Amino acid sequence: MLARVWSASLVGIDAVKVGVEVDIAGGLPGIVVVGLPDAAVQESKERVRTAVKNAGFAFPMRKIVVNLTPADLRKEGPSFDLPISVGILAAAEQVKTTLLDDYLFAGELSLDGSLRPVSGILAIAAAAKRMGIKGLVIPADNVREAAVVKGVSVFGFKHLSEIGDFLNTPDRYLAAEVDGLAELERDRFCGADLHDVKGQAHARRALEIAAAGGHNLVFVGPPGSGKTMLARRLPSILPPLSFEEALEVTQIHSVAGLLKNKGSLVTTRPFRSPHHSASGPALVGGGSFPRPGEISLAHRGVLFLDELTEFKRDVLEFLRQPLEDGQVNISRTRQSVSFPAQFTLVASTNPCPCGFYGDTIQPCTCTPRSREQYWARLSGPLMDRIDLQVGVNRLKPEEITQQPTGEDSATVRSRVEAARSQAQQRFQGTSLRCNAEMQARNLREWCVLDDATKTLLEAAIRKLGLSVRASDRILKVGRTIADLAGDDALHTHHIAEAIQYRTIDRLQ
Repeated sequence: MLARVWSASLVGIDAVKVGVEVDIAGGLPGIVVVGLPDAAVQESKERVRTAVKNAGFAFPMRKIVVNLTPADLRKEGPSFDLPISVGILAAAEQVKTTLLDDYLFAGELSLDGSLRPVSGILAIAAAAKRMGIKGLVIPADNVREAAVVKGVSVFGFKHLSEIGDFLNTPDRYLAAEVDGLAELERDRFCGADLHDVKGQAHARRALEIAAAGGHNLVFVGPPGSGKTMLARRLPSILPPLSFEEALEVTQIHSVAGLLKNKGSLVTTRPFRSPHHSASGPALVGGGSFPRPGEISLAHRGVLFLDELTEFKRDVLEFLRQPLEDGQVNISRTRQSVSFPAQFTLVASTNPCPCGFYGDTIQPCTCTPRSREQYWARLSGPLMDRIDLQVGVNRLKPEEITQQPTGEDSATVRSRVEAARSQAQQRFQGTSLRCNAEMQARNLREWCVLDDATKTLLEAAIRKLGLSVRASDRILKVGRTIADLAGDDALHTHHIAEAIQYRTIDRLQ
């Protein structure tokens, strides 16, 4: 007898429908899997055989052919264990086939027949909704993740025997329900608070501007000045994720395998901090069959590069196109995919090899030549794409002991949300979300300068040797500063403050 079960395979961060056809015929007992399976799918033959027996079913001692369609799409991972086993049971007439056309199956089997969670369930659930699939049958540990997609019935099970009972008597089971909005309201801001930072008014102001406009930021200062501490508090002053943004972020993390047994939605903005030894593919994604990298895992959140100058220069160059386009396109011989990568880049670095150039407490021991070589690790095009370049000085001893703590994150976040709200009113009818995403045509419309401000900007461009891109970014930062002040028009003092955040462009 022939049976067909529906499943799905991941392509990038999306899923495509896969048919699992099972035929049981005469011949020597064995299982043959065709349809471009990878090693994990080939190994499923032994897992399925043992799991079916241990779940209390009779395994057919005949020749079994499993065909995964479409045949030209590579099938990866252990998620095909469940559809293959259900297909074998249906072809052997041990379970009813009435539900097979309306449901999609995915899950990994243990040898005792229990179900283990798999990656990418949220992407599979979203694809099932688009394709008009009635429901999903998945491991119980994946239920909360999939159930946030409305319009698809989700059934979660712990054992293969339960799925057999469900297929034979479906009326006894109810679909799982999860309130995604309620999930999103929990634990939104549970990280580090800006209240912990003493002093550093200039750096705190830059952090607020970066949050309000989505601008990239680099802190430069001696060791122990608080660069990393400041950077780690940026997510706490960013606006909360909307439900649509949370779904985007969760889908990426699900495909990357970071959501197993961890609930339904990612409720806080991501903060990714890769080590400076990370490779280019680890940063932007890749592999023979591409998977998301750190910049995609930081989508709608923050990518923090600590010790920026310690990263290999060729690795940092991978960031140039994603910083400009908000996505990364990865092309391979067999597959090309696009991953979203709209993140805020925050970096920190020392001003020189010894770390004390410009420090008021400890003298620098580096030569001008060594400082020049140190900064040569960062290319001009990359620094052009960093809007805010901020010097951070160490606190004096008396400031450490006497300086009161500053505003907490909630107070700063309220101002950031007000600025973003003003920007959203301006962006109505466009796809823009924040000032950092504005294009040249938007700058001409919303960043009109008077004569005095034009003269100031021209002088800064000549003195600092700024490129057209850098000057455009000054306008974007100025627009954000105006939004924080509640001003509709750009004034000279807005641009003057924005210019001061470019002063380490040519630091040697």
